[in-house]
Amino acid sequence: MNYPPSRALLRQGDDSRHVLLLTRGVVKVVASAESGYDMLLAVRIAGDLVGEMAAFEERPRSGTVIACSDVNARIIQVRALESFLSRHPDALRAVLHMQCARLRWANRRRIDFQAYDSLTRLARVLAELSQAYARPEPDSDGKRCDLGVTLTQKELASLAGLKLNTAEKNLAVLTAQGLVERSYRNITICDVPKLLEFAKVVAENPY
Repeated sequence: MNYPPSRALLRQGDDSRHVLLLTRGVVKVVASAESGYDMLLAVRIAGDLVGEMAAFEERPRSGTVIACSDVNARIIQVRALESFLSRHPDALRAVLHMQCARLRWANRRRIDFQAYDSLTRLARVLAELSQAYARPEPDSDGKRCDLGVTLTQKELASLAGLKLNTAEKNLAVLTAQGLVERSYRNITICDVPKLLEFAKVVAENPY
């Protein structure tokens, strides 16, 4: 299936029982509270499964998956996936590793909320996003890169657990320190090693 930018691939509350294997593009996972507040939960790229939690648990979708770019995805019914995984232990281990990595991300955000100030928390989110998704710029020796994900400042703030005005102020600080550059819905990491050091992030892919 092909999905244009801004199209919903899965919707929160839906009872469908299939998963999607992303084969091209980038999506974001957004959850809406009863109060109307929308929170960005995650970003997923080609090679990722989405929708598997609700499908395996046979519960309604906990978030909406929205295309950030042109996206291709393969629809897999959960029974077919379960049958495949039972016959291919290596694939099952890969899915388990994926789930563990996502749990580690969620746990780090909970720890960050108590252990770091708002500036460091934002820097840590940017650093980990850059490790997972960034595209190095030519002739930069890997030090300078495009974040690789189109996010609004509100979405970035929600990932870091910050209010929008706090995230905006902290982005201005990171920009003044020469760690990032900002343009419309795009962030460039100016010096990846320095950002990792500032954010106290170990230089390894968190996924």
